[in-house]
Amino acid sequence: MTAQFSEFKDASIYITGGGNGIGAALTEGFVKQGARVAIVGRSDATEFCNEMKQKHGNRPHFMQCDITDIERLKATMNEAAERHGPITTLINNAANDKRHATSEIDEDFYNWMMDINFKAYVFACQHVAPMMAAAGGGSIINFTSISYMMGNAGYPLYTAANSAINGLTRSLAREFGPDKIRVNALAPGWVLTQKQKDMWVTEDGLAAHLERQCLDDPLAPEDIVGGTLFLASDLSRAMTGQSLVIDGGVVVTG
Repeated sequence: MTAQFSEFKDASIYITGGGNGIGAALTEGFVKQGARVAIVGRSDATEFCNEMKQKHGNRPHFMQCDITDIERLKATMNEAAERHGPITTLINNAANDKRHATSEIDEDFYNWMMDINFKAYVFACQHVAPMMAAAGGGSIINFTSISYMMGNAGYPLYTAANSAINGLTRSLAREFGPDKIRVNALAPGWVLTQKQKDMWVTEDGLAAHLERQCLDDPLAPEDIVGGTLFLASDLSRAMTGQSLVIDGGVVVTG
């Protein structure tokens, strides 16, 4: 059972990629807290938002947005603030872990991967900071992954972007701290979203990965919700510039 946090009642929460995968679990987690949640994504999430309304009596506000379109991204943040009040929790969750070899990278692919996995994070943080400062503070949660910690092959640009996110998180924690804005990263392990199941999961591959975890249960999107609520809540009021790993214990075993 998820704990209830009184500070989330009617709070303005903004989540990129909030209509599917881990993002959908995060959206539902905040909806159940009574928060006013705005989500963006490329795919239509209207049906998902209707489902949240039916299940919990609280409908997220969906805005279609390709986060590589920075002006559109900023416009959706403004719309969320106008609708729900100043954003006090920003969750940069949307990403793309498309597999690729270094030999396959050209400049267009490089730019596309960095636009999705890093550039959008930078400008979302930049845009939300003034409204958080005016509101008396807030929490920014930048989703990264354990890929850069493990030195995983198969997606070098994704790994590089995740490493950059951690550097950005630490730098912004220092810069935004005087305005009571906390900036932390959250690094999930291999979470079995529908996309992962459809594209990457094999029986042998999953078995090998679970052997490397300290905890041998596969991770589900719902396993990431509690840590995210913690980072957004007053329970972590003295925590900033950190990276919270939720991976079943892979990183400690190598």
